[in-house]
Amino acid sequence: MPPPLNERQSLELERAELPGQILATQDELIATPAENRGRRERLDGQIRNLRKRLVKVEARLAAIRAER
Repeated sequence: MPPPLNERQSLELERAELPGQILATQDELIATPAENRGRRERLDGQIRNLRKRLVKVEARLAAIRAER
């Protein structure tokens, strides 16, 4: 069993995964017909939330590096 990740490692992993999640959600949004307004709005909200999370993760990683 691998050892548990520390906060920095967890954040780096999340930072690496978030751009792919954003792209996948954008692709899903593009593939969703304009008539399906509710789904498009939900996907757009997910993209905004993923982008906000990426900013928060990067800020926390910068703070961790500054602590060293």
